[in-house]
Amino acid sequence: MASSEATLNAYLVGAALIIAYFYPTTRLLPMPLTQDSQEKQLLDKLKPSRIVLPVLIGLSVVGFMFWRSYRPGDLAPLANAKLHWLLVMVAVLVARDWGYIYRIRHISEKVLSWRQSLDVIMIWEFASCVLPSAVGGTSVAPFLLNKEGISLGKSLAYVMVTALLDNVYYVVTVPLVVWLAGDALYPHEALQGGFVTTLKVAFVLSYLLVSLYSGVMLYALFINPQSVKRLLVRLFSLKGLRRWRAKAYQHGNEMVWASAQLRGNGPRYWVEAALSTAFVWTARYLVIGCIIAAFVDLSWGEFGLIFSRNLIYKVVLLVAITPGGAGIAEGAFPTFFGKFIGTPTMTNFVVLLYRIVTYYLYLVLGAIFLPRWVARVFGRNQVKKVMNS
Repeated sequence: MASSEATLNAYLVGAALIIAYFYPTTRLLPMPLTQDSQEKQLLDKLKPSRIVLPVLIGLSVVGFMFWRSYRPGDLAPLANAKLHWLLVMVAVLVARDWGYIYRIRHISEKVLSWRQSLDVIMIWEFASCVLPSAVGGTSVAPFLLNKEGISLGKSLAYVMVTALLDNVYYVVTVPLVVWLAGDALYPHEALQGGFVTTLKVAFVLSYLLVSLYSGVMLYALFINPQSVKRLLVRLFSLKGLRRWRAKAYQHGNEMVWASAQLRGNGPRYWVEAALSTAFVWTARYLVIGCIIAAFVDLSWGEFGLIFSRNLIYKVVLLVAITPGGAGIAEGAFPTFFGKFIGTPTMTNFVVLLYRIVTYYLYLVLGAIFLPRWVARVFGRNQVKKVMNS
């Protein structure tokens, strides 16, 4: 049964990685979201009723995995759970969210209050949970900032900064974990040779695309945005790419606006923004290790390897087409982290706990924060429309 479980997980991962060859790991920001129709469209995408589908998908996959793997006594390690590691996990989650709140307030040059920053981050996380990973919360972030009273140009600039810093963290961290983990970075124990090769190629391709995108963004924002805009328009004027020409033109304009808004920020601004980004992403990648350590004895080397495998796990989630990666995240988890946990049943329990604290929790928080935010920004009449639609 364990081998069939591994095969099922391998095929889930393989299917996602095949898409990775053809799907870019970064995406253009949306068209400006200022018209009433666009606001209504976005609010419709964020309405709380949309949590039903990802919850059903995710729990169905976990339930199926439990049904395939459960044997009496498999969950015995729960009786010896290490409370201190569970407390560390909670502390890491709180620290991560505080880091996000601090970062957006700092990047927005403290135009946002702490309360506004909290609302923006909670709804941003909620959007990431109810929209496909390929779209993500970044697509609605300019809208959120704009409705908090920040001009559209600055809203786009601030979101571009967060996206750029996130990518730079990835670009800097990947060589480090590859150097430390070596070939153990890849789950040879769970994937057949062909799938491991696919995983390596997809990982390298993802890294190169993110590096290229980050380099272009750095050049566009801080050196010559007009030349990048012209390059984008010419590139997407080629046959076969013309369908995206309007988007490329819009993205070029956004980079020009963002560059104008960001010029003049001193070194302290960028150092704090970079450090807060490193803090939140490091905390994000530590969560899985903390959960596993609560039920299994881990060496520091194994803990570091779990952290490292998070970066490949992220590649799979980037190409997930379901809301918040529901189903894909659960199905792929045992492939990357199952060997550290033990039985498939115990692995499935860890998957469930991990998704509860990093996914379902934010669906609930988003459903609480969204109506409050809509009432504050649009008025209480709009809350009824959002909640009842």
